[in-house]
Amino acid sequence: MANLTRVLGQRISRTAPQERPVAGARFDWLVVLLSAWMIGGIHLDAWAHHQFEVETFFTPWHGVLYSGFLALAAVLAGTFARNVWRGYAWQRAMPAGYELSLVGVAIFMLGGASDMLWHIAFGIEVSIEALLSPTHLLLALGGVLLATGPLRAAWSRDTARPSWAALVSLALLLSVLAFFTAYANPLSEAITAQGSRPTTEGEVFLTQGAGMAGILVGTALMMGLVLVVVRRWSPPAGRLPFGSLAVVLGLSSLLAVSVHEDFRLLPFTVAAGLVGDGLLRWWQPSATRPAAFRLFAFALPALFYALYFATLALTGGIWWSIHLWTGAIALAGTVGWLLSYAFLSPE
Repeated sequence: MANLTRVLGQRISRTAPQERPVAGARFDWLVVLLSAWMIGGIHLDAWAHHQFEVETFFTPWHGVLYSGFLALAAVLAGTFARNVWRGYAWQRAMPAGYELSLVGVAIFMLGGASDMLWHIAFGIEVSIEALLSPTHLLLALGGVLLATGPLRAAWSRDTARPSWAALVSLALLLSVLAFFTAYANPLSEAITAQGSRPTTEGEVFLTQGAGMAGILVGTALMMGLVLVVVRRWSPPAGRLPFGSLAVVLGLSSLLAVSVHEDFRLLPFTVAAGLVGDGLLRWWQPSATRPAAFRLFAFALPALFYALYFATLALTGGIWWSIHLWTGAIALAGTVGWLLSYAFLSPE
């Protein structure tokens, strides 16, 4: 019998070099925690840009971001090297699901070096520029590939439920997507609906348009990812554990609101997630229950933005008319309903 050795939570066989090692729970959680360190550094850097006038690449906030990356890269590269040494072909040396994470290391390193040169050549980006800078988008791509290893690993396993590490990985992915679309994110730009009505009709139109665009974009990102896992782990083959949506929506929202320290928006996201978990348990949306799948795809974003506007109304009021905010809730649900057809074709 082959001599099995456990390395970082993986069982690796010397006698089957063509097989691929499988990551264990400890390895998944290690990657998730280091990914949270790195992605937390991204949000910390954004917070610093809102608090201080940053004029150099070498800042404490970048230190948090890049130290998290280096720690994660060291774990992934070390795992690859150790598995090659133990007899795996280099093409199959990464645990199942983590192949693209190693690619993410290379992309992130390229993005980091390019970002430093970009800042030297063109200066520090401000406002929306920082979200659209080519080097920052390269960093985002590398970071996403790194952080979603546990999610891909769970996807590759024949299990009835995803691990909690995979769900946290999904939350980190949603947080990165929300971060790089912060200019169209209702959690980041609640000011578009709250406070005093603008003084001119032109300002009213632009502000309302920006707010509505944010709701539509935010719904598409949220439901695009939620429906992925609902479709993958749905009855009768599997099921998401209760609390999954609360973790995904709550954690991703925590990172989003931390940039502006607008934590009053956090409770409603957790509440929406918990109700969504209840709807999953009650309706059991799946390929065999398409009506329930589409109803869930409509109900979750509609509920999410109903609670969003209720929170704004209770914490400062909203200047949008009842026609606009009720229509926004209905359109959010419609976006989710339409997306359901991308995951479940009509009969």
